[in-house]
Amino acid sequence: MRIAVNTRFLLAGKMEGIGWYTYEVMKRMVEQHPDDEFIFIFDRQYDKRFIFGRNVTPVVLSPPARHPFLWYIWFEWSLPHLLKKYKADVFFSPDGYCSLRSDLATLMTMHDLSYLHYPGQVSFWVRKYYQYFVPRFLRRAQLIATVSNFVKEDIVKNLGISGEKILLAQNGGREEFKPISSERQTQIKNKYTQGREYFLYYGAIHPRKNVLNTILAFEKFKEISDSDICLVLAGRLAWHTNEIEDKLKHSVYKSDIIHLGYMDKALSELVASAKAVVYISYFEGFGLPVLESMASGVPVITSDISSLPEVAGDAALLVSPDNIFEIADAMSQLYYNKSIAVDMIRKGLMRAGEFSWDQTASLIYHSLRSLR
Repeated sequence: MRIAVNTRFLLAGKMEGIGWYTYEVMKRMVEQHPDDEFIFIFDRQYDKRFIFGRNVTPVVLSPPARHPFLWYIWFEWSLPHLLKKYKADVFFSPDGYCSLRSDLATLMTMHDLSYLHYPGQVSFWVRKYYQYFVPRFLRRAQLIATVSNFVKEDIVKNLGISGEKILLAQNGGREEFKPISSERQTQIKNKYTQGREYFLYYGAIHPRKNVLNTILAFEKFKEISDSDICLVLAGRLAWHTNEIEDKLKHSVYKSDIIHLGYMDKALSELVASAKAVVYISYFEGFGLPVLESMASGVPVITSDISSLPEVAGDAALLVSPDNIFEIADAMSQLYYNKSIAVDMIRKGLMRAGEFSWDQTASLIYHSLRSLR
């Protein structure tokens, strides 16, 4: 089988949720099916580490698709010609886009419909593109994979797509996210927080991730605590971050708040050394940091809305993302009540074991075969 794959989110040093989904699924698929041919379609020069086997043919397709007008050219003009040229049997697009002008059998992964729920957090042209094309993409694809039941139900309810063509292909945890020794934890703390314990948020920083309320809740915790614990933010400043940046500059506890920026290789050990991970996003299709933190043996505080309770199960403290007092109380529980923290760690490790990239890759592969 000749499988064409949209791999434009495989970006060295810049990967976030969709990029990691693409990486983990395709790495396994390529290695497990050496008799199949994979055509990896990039929109710019690629890192050779993303070519997972000899059965991968990498192609750079112009133009670099990072703007709605360029998305249109890439998916509706350049891509159909390439799919015909390479005589692909099926097309897999893991980033929520596909081509309306190609008649090739297509499986597309949809990660969320955030543009519907938070339209003000995307620019005018991006919003217009999504509003027009996403419903059409979902109707066009023969099969749709979603990363949670929450996303599946959102698609069915708000866009009228039949649930019969939607399959659940959840995220797994990256292998490097696992518990580490207390000695190594001490080394990580010495490196990043001068030996102090810390609460951690990681991921891109923008309004939907609710980082501002994370900071405000941390301030409330510090007001009632004699602890020298820090708050560490590990992620790039994405968009609409002026309010967050202002708070970082003027917080009474700014000396206790450390913004490390985007983290790559060191991230897993940073997570495994945290007192707790605080991920109180307003809206997630899955919420990979919740799963990876549980797999790292770290307690989690997360939101009680969108997909996050589905991922966390009973293995995290669920809070209202708007209630900074509730979030601060959850911080206090995990900091001061060892039995609660230990219970969350135990449950988290068990919960994380229920998710597997191997299962996801297998499901995607066999679904692609069914489209031939």
